[in-house]
Amino acid sequence: MRSRLELAEALRVIVITDAGFAAPRTVEEVVEEALAAGARTIQLRDKSASALALFDQARRLLRLTRRWDALLFVNDRFDVAMAAGADGVHVGPHDLPVAEVRAVAPAGFLIGHSAADRDLARQSEADGADYIGCGPVFPTETKKDAGEVTGVEGLASVASSVAIPVVGIGGIGPKEALAIARSSGAAGVAVVSAVMAAV
Repeated sequence: MRSRLELAEALRVIVITDAGFAAPRTVEEVVEEALAAGARTIQLRDKSASALALFDQARRLLRLTRRWDALLFVNDRFDVAMAAGADGVHVGPHDLPVAEVRAVAPAGFLIGHSAADRDLARQSEADGADYIGCGPVFPTETKKDAGEVTGVEGLASVASSVAIPVVGIGGIGPKEALAIARSSGAAGVAVVSAVMAAV
């Protein structure tokens, strides 16, 4: 089981998968390059995949993350995360509640939760979340239902309201990551196209 400090360190950069951005490479190829470059957390996200396809991909990615001593989260699907042996799940407002996941998850299983304001972040922490994903910090095209932009100020407000790590997400490239690192108090950033579409 990782300490909160160790988890915060692992969450400095979360690489969220997207097969469309990765093409013509495979998701596995991009993930392996990201891990070799220093990423220590991968989040498998594919909202169009069947449970079986997601499970198969999680198992393939798990072989890579284990090799690099990195974490693997599955987006939305607690059942797939558990079946595949992933390190955790990231759930949003329309997924299973954090408290319900925590009640049945085994010891050491990690739960991330999306929260764009202080009250929801505090509730997530109280319910058993291990970290908060906050955003979109900047405008983004990778998630159509991302909600209203929080800005770095909103991210900083959420980060100061809880003791668990907070990660900024949404529209983040190198310049935006630097702005977040300088002034938000967040543990790290989650990126999609900045890594998955990089050549």
